[in-house]
Amino acid sequence: MVRALMLQGTGSDVGKTVLVAGLCRLARKRGYAVRPFKPQNMSNNAAVASIPGSNEEGEIGRGQWLQALACGVPPTVHMNPVLLKPQSERGSQVILQGRAIGQAEARAYQRRKGELLAVVMASWDHVRQDADLVIVEGAGSPAEINLREGDIANMGFATRADVPVVLVGDIDRGGVIASLVGTHAILPEGDRRMIAGYLINKFRGDVSLFDDGLLAVTRFTGWRFFGVVPWLKDAAALPAEDSVMLDRLEGGGRKSLKIAVPVLDRIANFDDLDPLSAEPSVEVVFVRPGERLPKDAALVVIPGSKSTIGDLLRFRENGWDRDLAEHREAGGHVIGICGGYQMLGRKVCDPVGITY
Repeated sequence: MVRALMLQGTGSDVGKTVLVAGLCRLARKRGYAVRPFKPQNMSNNAAVASIPGSNEEGEIGRGQWLQALACGVPPTVHMNPVLLKPQSERGSQVILQGRAIGQAEARAYQRRKGELLAVVMASWDHVRQDADLVIVEGAGSPAEINLREGDIANMGFATRADVPVVLVGDIDRGGVIASLVGTHAILPEGDRRMIAGYLINKFRGDVSLFDDGLLAVTRFTGWRFFGVVPWLKDAAALPAEDSVMLDRLEGGGRKSLKIAVPVLDRIANFDDLDPLSAEPSVEVVFVRPGERLPKDAALVVIPGSKSTIGDLLRFRENGWDRDLAEHREAGGHVIGICGGYQMLGRKVCDPVGITY
């Protein structure tokens, strides 16, 4: 019988992706045929995966690509059957089992989620076929009970597939006791029963200082405690699942070559820049909206975008077009990647409205 376990979080960016990848690698080292699965992902960081039964390739979230690598197996589109690639504040491109099927506004997509559960379950059956163990990653948090109806990402999937859940709390951001206990308090009883226990992620320092905190969580919830995972500094070298981590990215100190990267609203596949960041003499500076492109940068890289026209307009609103012109006049260099390369053209046309 195929065993399965699902990791859900008390919020976004609590470290689920890395934990699933680590558990996948651990299971593989112990001789298990292990596979990753994420029913629904929302990210503009995507990777190529095979479409079983065809010679075609499709897209999945970069996180599931990483997890497949940890399992030692080629990634397939069934490991992430629903991928949403945000194009605006209210809408996304919908990728279904690797293929783009169109765009959807957020409210319209909520009405369609029930239809997608059958697709998710078909992919779930496919992933389980040759596995001893499947480790599932949730999205966001099951505490978002306003999205529970028709849910396919968290408890909607867990209850349908009958997969036990471990709830992950991120102590590094603070409030971990409240987030765990609060999740217990607001979940419906049926969803609460799916949670087998919890673990604490990203702990720094002396773990014994949190002993009373663990007792409090267990007292309020009755859930089993599975352990504390320390802060893993080296995890920063792994591909990021989405752009949330850019909000907390810190510079690595002044080096001999500075490369500036404007952070576009719909930045895509920004981990393409990871090889540059790994160079000991290179400082990659992510420039956020409201900041100027640094005058001492030798190179400006305009990254990929899922909304070329929208991000080009925002680029100008931020004054980066003027900064870029000054950079070139001073002898600086410019590279555009994908959508960023399109922005460097004389004209960007979208006659059928594909981009938002």
